[in-house]
Amino acid sequence: MLGNFKYSNSTRLYFGDNSLKFLAEELKAYGPVVLLTYGSGSIKHNGIYNQVTDILGKAGKQIVELPGVMPNPTVEKLYEGAKLAREKNVDLILAVGGGSVIDYAKGVSVSAWCNENPWEKYYKRQEAPDCRIIPVGSILTMVGTGSEMNGGSVITNHAENLKIGKVFDERVMPRFSILNPTYTYTLPHYQMVAGFFDIMSHLMEQYFSNTDNNTSDYLNEGLMRSLIHSSRIAVKNPEDYEARSNIMWTATWALNTLVGCGKRQDWMVHMIGQAIGAHTDATHGMTLSAVSLPYYHHILPYATDKLRRFATTVWDIRPEGKNDRQVAEEGLAALESWMREIGVVLSIKEFGVTEEMLEGITDSTIIFDSGYHKLNREEIIEILRKSL
Repeated sequence: MLGNFKYSNSTRLYFGDNSLKFLAEELKAYGPVVLLTYGSGSIKHNGIYNQVTDILGKAGKQIVELPGVMPNPTVEKLYEGAKLAREKNVDLILAVGGGSVIDYAKGVSVSAWCNENPWEKYYKRQEAPDCRIIPVGSILTMVGTGSEMNGGSVITNHAENLKIGKVFDERVMPRFSILNPTYTYTLPHYQMVAGFFDIMSHLMEQYFSNTDNNTSDYLNEGLMRSLIHSSRIAVKNPEDYEARSNIMWTATWALNTLVGCGKRQDWMVHMIGQAIGAHTDATHGMTLSAVSLPYYHHILPYATDKLRRFATTVWDIRPEGKNDRQVAEEGLAALESWMREIGVVLSIKEFGVTEEMLEGITDSTIIFDSGYHKLNREEIIEILRKSL
């Protein structure tokens, strides 16, 4: 392990098909006003809403509802939630939904009592909160982002064509998260597999960096293999409990900072994908799948050794009689085959992206220099062009 790092994670997890029973005990630690935030209302159709509100009612909580959180939460929605949470003097924000809802709840938690413009302060200037922070709890209904056990929050500003993530410290992480794999059964196939690839992308973004023989990478390889195995089962039988529970658990550990310890990290696939999302409002996991193969082929000359290891360890590619580049390319071919098998998007054309939009998307892409190769503007345009 190279470098120096701090690791802590204060989120309590309750996992399993009976995990919601722990909500009542958690609620005892918070005041009477709970902001219940959720998405388009699917939780009302699948029964989760009634279960949660029943527990809140029996606990004597005053429920303030904030529905309508969109898949890519906007800055306008952030302002709406912050105003409501402040006016109602909320004691706890309870997010019921997928990563977007939980991301949003964290954004509201630090924005309600912020004396500055939260978009400018947190997302554009990447500053830490210095105001009262409202505690967040989550009940997860869609896996992918790992937001249930990290400090990440992604907000979209359509007026500025920007989609920016801020990773807050442990003060903003959910105090508790309830993970019931059966809550993910009713997701449409498209959203389910988008989440699967989001998990894979989180793992790859942390894996493809540094050259040391890092313990975190061995953990990462195990998580990738588990995801690949369980995803193949889940696409055939979405209600296979073991597969869905393994995927839910993998998603959490893919982005709770554990497998990134002691490593520089890449995240350029996410930066390009988020720029596409800012221009198209496309599903996050699918923007990642659409640009991943062109990106990894592009950095192959700089990351041949690691891509070779990825091929042999994650995809069981036999290296005999081949040079390192050939093995690495076979690994990427195996990745593509799996992506086609589970049914993710492989072209940004599916989001309505045209050649004329590529420069604007590039302008919206934040460039990091923490991976194997720092991209320039022309390289980003070329990767996008190969993603069409």
